[in-house]
This record gives sequence, structure tokens and C-alpha cells, in this order.
Amino acid sequence: MGGTFDPIHLGHLVTAEQALFDLRLDEVVFLPAGAPWQKSRAVTSPGHRYLMTALATAGNPSFTVSRLEVETPGPTYTVDTLRRVRAALPDDELFFITGADAILNILTWKDAEECLALASFIAASRPGHDVGDLAAAGLMDRVTVLDVPALAISSSDVRQRFAAGRPVRYLIPREVEEYARKHGLYNAAHHGLVAGSLP
Repeated sequence: MGGTFDPIHLGHLVTAEQALFDLRLDEVVFLPAGAPWQKSRAVTSPGHRYLMTALATAGNPSFTVSRLEVETPGPTYTVDTLRRVRAALPDDELFFITGADAILNILTWKDAEECLALASFIAASRPGHDVGDLAAAGLMDRVTVLDVPALAISSSDVRQRFAAGRPVRYLIPREVEEYARKHGLYNAAHHGLVAGSLP
């Protein structure tokens, strides 16, 4: 399951659990992006995002977290990651789970056609993103839509709440909230845009 996870929230966890059940997966590997090249905003350091993801998933034995991208120097590309995973697991069936909003941009990704050939892409439905848009983009026959219970939670809203001093309880795991507060992530002084160094 790929994403920036800045920070990881309950919507991500619900999506992963739904995919595990609906697709009969052996496990879900969370893959925090290293330096996502298409992000127009600064992102929290990969080390912080990795640790928050590890804290959020620690209680589920079917969830693991990979350092594959966070340890990759420079911009990270999904196709490079999928090539490495495919090489390491040549006989496994791979699924790449991400939000339907991200899937809509897949044709702008580096080597998009190879990405689609390396794994089965799963588009998790999100409130406010019509899966009909996938059809308009010519992707309906190339991705599988995963219906997820409607949780109108986004990482950008969580960052804004932190910066404004508003509550984030029940939006993100308690351990993630405690970690973010301890390290001063997303506070008003940084306007939610913390580069930081690897912890």
C-alpha cells in the first residue's frame, strides 16, 4: 500500500484491512514514499513518516512497513519500487493499493504502462472522488475499485488541525498523535510543512 502517510490516519488503516479481506491477501506492506517527485508541497522527513506508520500498524500481525523507498536517495518512483519488489518476489501475485485520487494520475507517472504490468492496481474509493472518473480516464478495465467505508479523513486536514491546535483524536492512532506532538511535526510554526532530519 503506497502513500506519503504524512501522517498515516485511520482511513489508511481501514483501507488496508478492507483490502486484506476483500482480496484475500497474505499481508499488506505499507510503503511510505521516500521523496515523492510529484508532490508540490514539502513533506515531513521519510524517517518520521516511516516511524509513524510503524507505530500505527504495530498491532496488526497482517501489516508490515517497508523502508524500501525511505532509504532510497533522491526522488522515488513507483516503477522502480515495483521492479525491485518483483525481482525479490518473482512468483508472488502483487497488488498496489492506493487512493482512487492517486490512481487518476497514474498515466502521468514514470513508465506508467510498466507499473500497470508489474502489479494489479487497486483504487480505494474515497469520499469526494467519483470512481466514474476512472472510466473517463480509460482506467476502469485496468484497475480494481475497492469500496471502503466512507471515512472523510485526509492527511492534509490532519496537518491543518495540528497547526490550528484543533483535535485530531479518533482521526489518527493515538501513538501517531503522541509521536507527532513529541517531535513538533505539523505545528503552526511550520504550517504543517516540516522537512526535518531522519530521526
